[in-house]
Amino acid sequence: MTVDLPAMPVQRQRLLDPPLEYHQLQEEQPIVRVRFPSGRVGWLVTRFDEGSQVFSDPRMSARRPRHDVPEEEGHDAESNEPAEAVNPTFVMMDEPDHGAYRRLLTGRFTPKAVQQKLQPYIDRIVTEHLDAMEKAGAHGPVDLVEHLSLPIPCLVICELLGVPYTDRDQFHHATEVMMDMSKTRAERAGGGRWLQQYITTLVAAKRDDPDSAGLLAELVRTSQEDGSVLTDTDLVDIGVLLLFAGHDTTMAMIGLSALTLLTHPEQRQYLTEHPDRVGPAVEELLRYLTIVQFGLGRVAKEDLEIGGRPIAKGDLVVVAMPAANRDPRTFDNPDVPDFDRKMTRHLAFGYGVHQCLGQNVARAELKTILPRLFERFPGLRLATPPEEVEMDTYGTNYGVRKMLVTW
Repeated sequence: MTVDLPAMPVQRQRLLDPPLEYHQLQEEQPIVRVRFPSGRVGWLVTRFDEGSQVFSDPRMSARRPRHDVPEEEGHDAESNEPAEAVNPTFVMMDEPDHGAYRRLLTGRFTPKAVQQKLQPYIDRIVTEHLDAMEKAGAHGPVDLVEHLSLPIPCLVICELLGVPYTDRDQFHHATEVMMDMSKTRAERAGGGRWLQQYITTLVAAKRDDPDSAGLLAELVRTSQEDGSVLTDTDLVDIGVLLLFAGHDTTMAMIGLSALTLLTHPEQRQYLTEHPDRVGPAVEELLRYLTIVQFGLGRVAKEDLEIGGRPIAKGDLVVVAMPAANRDPRTFDNPDVPDFDRKMTRHLAFGYGVHQCLGQNVARAELKTILPRLFERFPGLRLATPPEEVEMDTYGTNYGVRKMLVTW
């Protein structure tokens, strides 16, 4: 017998706010049984403390089915088994496997490593793109996504991985297709296959050139030293993950952060007058915007309890991160961006052992771009009404597709 369950809220009523239904759920049903966009059923968690527990509890497995992907006709939506065979990357593994892969990569993503190896490059390309944007603006409004929020993350991830930037349009298109929940599974799978083939070819090229640069080349050399640690499949899966996640997420955050500052003059003035406070400002923007619009899931490995609700072994539990980061029990006046907010942590990058590996790269890009953008263009403003900014409401990450600005 199919139970009539409420659907996970997905429609945004305001440009920069998550679905308003989350407010009522936080107060009345902070852990509620819902039907997800995939048709699967499970628990939706909307509060911060309970969400933190889901991410940090070792009884919750990261090996989970997709809940944000519309299922094809004929699939049993009541089942929490994956609809198709998936070769998971380390982000969908539990310990000790997850930790083994993570340790191979963590040292390359520390704040110190990012500062030493990537920050000079980020400084240079941001200056170059602001110069180019200024020239383009002499002829009329320019698209901030085209000139800044898309190319900068693409360049950075290419530099980090050792990927030719000339291929950026192809891998960005494949990423868009793969993460667009409005497309069919066959279309999304086509984008994924392109990326897999692309990285497979690139890994082979790195093997043939022992002196090649970039993280992929370093991992290839590691696999040659100890083939039991990283197989070719591992290398391809890791490369695909870092390539699409490393640019799409940051692109979304740059565009949304710029839109926030363009529509919140007090916060913009604060950042302009206090550029030394860009670090806390970026953390607040990460909390306030939280781009993962369908949340992240876990599966219970045994019977347990979360927030007083009994969760059965095998149950899918999804943390609505945009809601949890607006929880008034944790954040005062959470629906207003406050760059003076005293905040110990947020869930924009997840929490626990699976917290986003590339978070320090994203921070470095945001902390470089935002103050320089408004320093270079003090008169920067939207060239259209805010409601005409083209938003990405179908992708895994909520972001800006096109935003015309002038000054």
